[in-house]
Amino acid sequence: MASCACRVSFMNNQKPQKPTLSGQRFKTRKRDEKERFDPTQFQDCIIQGLTETGTDLEAVAKFLDASGAKLDYRRYAETLFDILVAGGMLAPGGTLADDMTRTNVCVFAAQEDLETMQAFAQVFNKLIRRYKYLEKGFEDEVKKLLLFLKGFSESERNKLAMLTGILLANGTLNASILNSLYNENLVKEGVSAAFAVKLFKSWINEKDINAVAVSLRKVNMDNRLMELFPANKQSVEHFSKYFTEAGLKELSEYVRNQQTIGARKELQKELQEQMSRGDPFKDIILYVKEEMKKNNISEQTVVAIIWSSVMSTVEWNKKEELVAEQAIKHLKQYSPLLAAFTTQGQSELTLLLKIQEYCYDNIHFMKAFQKIVVLFYKAEVLSEEPILKWYKDAHLAKGKSVFLEQMKKFVEWLKNAEEESESEAEEGD
Repeated sequence: MASCACRVSFMNNQKPQKPTLSGQRFKTRKRDEKERFDPTQFQDCIIQGLTETGTDLEAVAKFLDASGAKLDYRRYAETLFDILVAGGMLAPGGTLADDMTRTNVCVFAAQEDLETMQAFAQVFNKLIRRYKYLEKGFEDEVKKLLLFLKGFSESERNKLAMLTGILLANGTLNASILNSLYNENLVKEGVSAAFAVKLFKSWINEKDINAVAVSLRKVNMDNRLMELFPANKQSVEHFSKYFTEAGLKELSEYVRNQQTIGARKELQKELQEQMSRGDPFKDIILYVKEEMKKNNISEQTVVAIIWSSVMSTVEWNKKEELVAEQAIKHLKQYSPLLAAFTTQGQSELTLLLKIQEYCYDNIHFMKAFQKIVVLFYKAEVLSEEPILKWYKDAHLAKGKSVFLEQMKKFVEWLKNAEEESESEAEEGD
């Protein structure tokens, strides 16, 4: 009965009007009355109900479901979530006031293990599915809790991290809440990185690194993870070492790959600018080699970037009979640049596949494929062995019948030239 009385008291703050003799009195509409904000009374009702249900989380979920029809969840969302996470209303900084009523039926008072946090995640899921308007309030609550991390004990932080990871995995939370972890003080004291370890472990445990990557990408967070560390430690090496030692090798590899992708994009952008300015090839080659070394980019990747950059600097003729001549003239000019990055057979094969793909995707170039390959052979960008390997079994399926037919006579000539050079070498011996 105490619980019922609490609810009735809370929902009926307005006193009945007394009759008056001093003229006519208009009754104020209920929606026009300024209702008093009283989170303390709301807190007492919730805590009393949780105390009665005990630690049975299914009973807790049912209580919260039923109470939403009687209590003003929309108005007191922050108080509700403070109680469910910390056991009572939080003061700025994340502390519970000593004189405040509190409950042990909350995340912070629960056992510190994944199974318990999964059970609590179900309580939040059911509550937010039932009362959809709580979604925004819950996201705001988690953002606030992350800013309060320094005010919590290590165990409380660990539980919150596990819970947050689970809720990110099942879609209850949006990855944009992670912005709070980039708070300067949290980063400086190492709180953000330590919290992220527990969070990503539980997130990846529920899903996998690919699902995590998709969620991060949606909110443009995929390239910001190194900001979990102070500026002087924001390197791939430091990130990789820290998270690998913490048992998150897949996250380390993901960040390393993201860094490489970013470096490739930057390289291509700079290359195109250097080409448009007409910078000397020796300067471009020097710049590219420095970037390769600094960002651990392979020659195969670089030759593909150079090919793409070279082909994007021209407005190509739309007439098939004219575009081949235009392409040969243009590519002859850039042959020395491409030759500097085809020092390995695999790089030459990569370039051949890029040429095939480009000629197939751009229909005006379909008849230009063989002419481009012959040009690069004469300019010593490509050599016999990769061309023969491409012809035999390393070509793409895209337009292969057309391109193999174009290359047939040239390949036969290469084979004959190779046989003649071998016989000459034998005679010499």
